[in-house]
Amino acid sequence: MPSTLSTPVHSELIIKKSRFIGCVQPMADRASAQAVVDALRQQHPGAAHVCWALLAGGQSAAVDDGEPGGTAGRPMLDVLRHQDLEGVLATVVRYFGGVKLGAGGLVRAYTDTVAQALLQADKVALRRMQTLCCSVPYALEGLLRREIEAAGAELLDVAHGAQVQLRLRLPEAGADAFMARLGELCHGRVAWLDPR
Repeated sequence: MPSTLSTPVHSELIIKKSRFIGCVQPMADRASAQAVVDALRQQHPGAAHVCWALLAGGQSAAVDDGEPGGTAGRPMLDVLRHQDLEGVLATVVRYFGGVKLGAGGLVRAYTDTVAQALLQADKVALRRMQTLCCSVPYALEGLLRREIEAAGAELLDVAHGAQVQLRLRLPEAGADAFMARLGELCHGRVAWLDPR
């Protein structure tokens, strides 16, 4: 099961006089990741490179930022994939120390910096959520609200019209069982709608 991180975690390595400052952190999407990277560039104007890798919501990125192709971003992304992470941004700021590391040395430096941060990271299992929407007669609204609460689901909104429409979110793994239970309890008087 994929997991994400609860909070950002930092690491720092000195390899042949080069300083590698790493961070792994939860991240929702590419736009947010780009904002973090832009902020790092401003915080570290003397850095030679700000390399990063992202896995978030089906979006991925591997940016070498001037390092030889495939020696920074891709290895960092591989570390995230190997740890089965989702919704995570890895960044490494490099201050060049004057000694070239070679392609293999760069790959090791970037992967080690990210791996070091991940060793200290608090991983949280990702629960995929599903949104459901249903329509029921007014007489069943109270029962439905109790079942939503008992299932640990989140009631998103309620609309009162000819019938009561409820929109809720719950873990994807329990959605089918929840729908079947409501079907039985309400004797088939629950109409499932498109949740949009």
